[in-house]
Amino acid sequence: MSIAENKKAFHDYFIEEKYEAGLVLEGWEVKSIRAGRVQIKEAYVLIKGAELYLIGAHISPLPTASTHIHPDPTRTRKLLLHAGEINKLIGKVERAGYALIPLDFHYTKGRIKASIGLAKGKKQYDKRDDEKKKDWDREKQRLMRDKG
Repeated sequence: MSIAENKKAFHDYFIEEKYEAGLVLEGWEVKSIRAGRVQIKEAYVLIKGAELYLIGAHISPLPTASTHIHPDPTRTRKLLLHAGEINKLIGKVERAGYALIPLDFHYTKGRIKASIGLAKGKKQYDKRDDEKKKDWDREKQRLMRDKG
């Protein structure tokens, strides 16, 4: 079940591979995510050393958050993947010019996970082509409905 999606990622990038990563979260963040108060449109994944970090994801604290905790909505959060997967991603990002983009947050066996995509940026003309293709598909559906 999806919690939050990054629809802008599919508009701006060609997604070539998807990976499921765990997140290192604090208690108030889990509560806020379960309440749907998360936004990942401006987020991206950064590689530091041999670790992946999610930067720019905004998790709004609930008003009932504890008084002794001062929540930081856009703090850097560590992503958890197997070492082999991380090494593979590091190689592709450094050599082949790929980017790592968070695609969505979802539940897997009751735990909050992030889908990250290995992506290549789209040029402006690619975006226009995609838009034309979507419009044409919509038009085809309309024509098929009207005939039938």
